[in-house]
Parts: sequence; C-alpha cells; structure tokens
Amino acid sequence: MATKKTIFVAFAIEDERQRDFLKGQSLNTNSPFEYVDMSVKEAYDTDWKNKVRTRIKRSDGVIALISSDSLTSSGQKWEIACAKEEGKKVLGIWAYTDDRTNVQGVRTVV
Repeated sequence: MATKKTIFVAFAIEDERQRDFLKGQSLNTNSPFEYVDMSVKEAYDTDWKNKVRTRIKRSDGVIALISSDSLTSSGQKWEIACAKEEGKKVLGIWAYTDDRTNVQGVRTVV
C-alpha cells in the first residue's frame, strides 16, 4: 500500500460540518489519505498566519472545500494563497451538491 498523504483542509467556517464529513471519510481503512487536523482554532492575526503556514508546509497538499461562503472567507482565501506560495498543490472539492461556486485559481471537482 502506498504511503498515505497528509493534507491541509482549507474551508470557510460556515462549512465546518462538511469538513467534519471529510474527516469521517479518512477513517475508512481504504482511504488514500490520512486526516490530521491541522486547523488553527485561534484569532485571525499574524500568529495565526504563522501557525497555518507551518502546517501547510508540513502537508503534502491542500484540499479546499468550496462553497459560496468561500468567496467571502478571508481566512480560507489566505490559506489557499499561502499554499500556492509554498508550492503546494491545491485541489478544490465542492462542499455541497447544489453549490458550484468557482474560486479563481482553484481547480474544483465533485
């Protein structure tokens, strides 16, 4: 079996439940990824950004849960930009079946 990948999940706080569902998927023993909660549950400031950047650097890539809330989520936008600055691949996954919001610069799949 291939080595599992560590991913950072970027999401708008309004989509926290969808993030939890993704975490549940990783508990499947056949899952190709390992879910390590790299989220920083602190105020959005310089210290938060430093901690997020460190965690993104330690990840193999970033999954961005995309919804209409992504368009106004300054934290998620910053996480995606940071991942790109660090040379990490970013894959968008639509958070809801009835929401096909596009975020510029993020390839998004079902």
